[in-house]
Amino acid sequence: MLPGSVPRILAAGEVGLLRADEQVFAAMLDGWRAQMLARGLTTATIKSMCGTVTRFQQHTNEYPWSWRPQHVDEYFADRRSLVDKPMSLSTLRSYSGSIRAFCAYVTDTRYGWAEFCEQVFNDVPSQVVFEWNSPRHSTDDAVPAGRRAFTKTELQAFFDAGDDLVDREHAAGTKRWLPALRDSIAFKVGYAYGLRRRELAMLQYVDFGPNPHVPEYKGFGAVQVRWAKGTAGSGPRRRTVLTAPEFSWVVDLLQFWISPAGRERFTTADRSLDMWPSERTGRLGIRSFDRSFQLFRAAAGIPAELTLHALRHSYVTHLIEAGYDPLFVQQQVGHSYSSTTALYTSVSSDFKQKVVQKMIAHRIRKESDNA
Repeated sequence: MLPGSVPRILAAGEVGLLRADEQVFAAMLDGWRAQMLARGLTTATIKSMCGTVTRFQQHTNEYPWSWRPQHVDEYFADRRSLVDKPMSLSTLRSYSGSIRAFCAYVTDTRYGWAEFCEQVFNDVPSQVVFEWNSPRHSTDDAVPAGRRAFTKTELQAFFDAGDDLVDREHAAGTKRWLPALRDSIAFKVGYAYGLRRRELAMLQYVDFGPNPHVPEYKGFGAVQVRWAKGTAGSGPRRRTVLTAPEFSWVVDLLQFWISPAGRERFTTADRSLDMWPSERTGRLGIRSFDRSFQLFRAAAGIPAELTLHALRHSYVTHLIEAGYDPLFVQQQVGHSYSSTTALYTSVSSDFKQKVVQKMIAHRIRKESDNA
């Protein structure tokens, strides 16, 4: 019996006449949960997807065997037309994906729901989410127009602002200099390895290790990212990010930080392996990083459109500008598709001009050789 198939108690015809539709819908959701668990999805993802389908059912006041495409149109139209908080395109895509997945489950003949519903309700569930009534699954609009990488001038100004804050607080004799130092180093490490916010926050110093092919980097030739973004709700996945020569300066920075002069200055450092200990207990949270980033950004006079995630965009951009193979860059940042990496790339006009000039020179040489 497949996980998620019609329960035996229902298949045996023991559905009570009282509120049979509610009983069957609840059994469908239970079966769908079992199927998603069998697929390896996380409980958080399953809870979110089931919640979406339940809200859709409540909005339509109909059950899956009575759903029609116009119900989807009406539901999303209502959500998108909310004055106070209209549904974003990414949320719309997530919701439509959940409803599509549920319909695919209940219409799959292997699970027996269609045959069962025809016998009990004289109707069958059908797929109600199609290309014409759901947002297109394209990476073309996956990144907001305002999101971009730092220019190298902006990046230098940002890091200088953090270092200046550390110097001022230390000279003033306040306790704030140590958290400022930690955050300044954290942002540089995040940039040097192209890390997402969560990946940066969850780092432990034992995640760093040598690259046997580059012994001069000692114990910092690579980092194991253990909390990388998963796919299709499957939970975190791992990847190894190598220390690139363009970012070799991070080796000295890490050696300093993982020493008595660095993180061990925090009284909480001996209680965990966390790379970024807090002043009290536990590791530093993502929101704390966000607040510190905003402080550095304001001090540097950098536009608010540049977020902490823009450091990751900058990493991709600067590797591409340095001439690295796009596939290598894609593997470094853990993208499943090259199109996603391409969206992260904001190469400068200087880089583009150099490429054009190289192509012109190459063409001139070729024409000269053929003459």
